[in-house]
Amino acid sequence: MPSILIVDDEDQVRQLIRTTFEEAGYRVAEASNGRDALEQYRLQPADVVITDILMPDQDGLECITVLRREAPGAKIIAITGGSDMIGVLGFLDVAKMLGAYSTLQKPFEMKALLEAAESALLA
Repeated sequence: MPSILIVDDEDQVRQLIRTTFEEAGYRVAEASNGRDALEQYRLQPADVVITDILMPDQDGLECITVLRREAPGAKIIAITGGSDMIGVLGFLDVAKMLGAYSTLQKPFEMKALLEAAESALLA
């Protein structure tokens, strides 16, 4: 059974993603920020990490950076509802540059997120 770590500061978003992946047969863990996600990943690495970008305490970009350094093979999907820019690049562009396997702009269809996770598992 593949495992997913969902990292998002919004409870409703985590619950929706959790339900979708549990119904698809995944084992699911959750974290509300990047710092908690890294602690969980270090204790129990997930097959795929789905992380929001804009979160308090430690954002998704920092989380991706640390995961890439500590677990270079980690499969990461970055998601965000923010359209802010870092210089001329959007957050999802930066997430890709930092090593995210895939990115999705909120709102997205749960089917698209499931497909991204399945693709990451096969990569």
